[in-house]
Amino acid sequence: MYLYSQADQGTSCPLTMTHASIPVLRQSPTLAAQWLPRILSAEYDGRHVPAWEKHGNTIGMGMTEKQGGSDVRANTTRAYAVGASGPDQLFELVGHKWFMSAPMCDAFLVLAQTERGISCFLLPRFAPGGERNAIRIQRLKDKLGDWSNASSEVEFHGALAWMVGEEGRGIATIIEMVALTREDCMIGSAAIMRQALVQAIHHCRHRKAFGKTLAEQPLMQMVLADLALESEAAMAFSLRVARAIDASMHGPQEAAFARVATAIGKYWICKRCPPFVNEAQECLGGAGYVEESILPRLYRQAPLNSIWEGSGNIQCLDVLRAFAREPATRDVVFAEFAKVKGGNWLLDTEVAALAGQLDDKTELEKRSRYLVERLALALQAATLVGSGIDDVADAFCQSRLGNALSATFGALPATMPVDELIARAF
Repeated sequence: MYLYSQADQGTSCPLTMTHASIPVLRQSPTLAAQWLPRILSAEYDGRHVPAWEKHGNTIGMGMTEKQGGSDVRANTTRAYAVGASGPDQLFELVGHKWFMSAPMCDAFLVLAQTERGISCFLLPRFAPGGERNAIRIQRLKDKLGDWSNASSEVEFHGALAWMVGEEGRGIATIIEMVALTREDCMIGSAAIMRQALVQAIHHCRHRKAFGKTLAEQPLMQMVLADLALESEAAMAFSLRVARAIDASMHGPQEAAFARVATAIGKYWICKRCPPFVNEAQECLGGAGYVEESILPRLYRQAPLNSIWEGSGNIQCLDVLRAFAREPATRDVVFAEFAKVKGGNWLLDTEVAALAGQLDDKTELEKRSRYLVERLALALQAATLVGSGIDDVADAFCQSRLGNALSATFGALPATMPVDELIARAF
């Protein structure tokens, strides 16, 4: 995903959702037995025919409604049982989705209200009888960014769908899909950073100004080194979270870490991506602002991941909720710090300060962005310190922890090993 997203982020949406649908569908063994072989197929089949006639299926998602946004409990789409009610049974869906991603997919995981509350459904593009399902596309969204993937606004006019998981537990059912899509938001943003960084370094190695290449100019070296640090920290922490998600099925500790670290990383890495790409554009000067370079496309793509699957405030509230309701999540975060205690004194100081700030419950929600930002930086630092690459870890800690983080890239301490950082990045 990290490599693929550097080439084209636009088509990541159906790829991510298809991958993330698997743990949701496994909660309904009957549906899983029918759909997972096609979802896991290595063969893409773009034909406009029922899913069960295809060699491979893709899955989309529809959660967001006009009046609800992130508050999916406010959704008004209704589901009516065709016959028997309950898991795996057919329902008719009536309502509207403000965003239904990737409408060309073979089926969609959607939320709708039943008598018992919000429930999760698998909505096929073709009805079980083989006819077109009663999904009416109102329009394709005119989005900021590239147009290599469609998002739609739709209405359901008695569209047939199977209930997935327990009735009235739709949010709990679909939350695993949300967690995996958030992970890919992290990976995708880290990938955009990496591609922007490579473009900037390559240009600066070849462009001459005032008698030297830009990469030999001291001030440009500071910018490139700072971008290199940010890119490596984003990648390292994204992959640490991915490892926790992979291991979560085998033990509660990694599951608890994945639960909270996904929200922390999704918030911070996705927030850092747009200014990062803008700084990379500036390294190319005017060339970075014209379409002949890929930087304008990366810049248009950069804001998406911070908005998709829960914007910044939602991630911060999710972290607070996890710490309050699941104390093990805080324990595993500080256990992560304990693994590298003594590896860098700045990190040790930051961790001690964080513990005190989290213990202070006054105005906790108002302070949550600050706290999640500091947690993210500390976790990135811990990941780098634990990697054993001392030059990178020390440079990151010196330039990010305490009050060292600058609002712009390039304001590094003059003692940074800039040549090594740039060479390592390229």
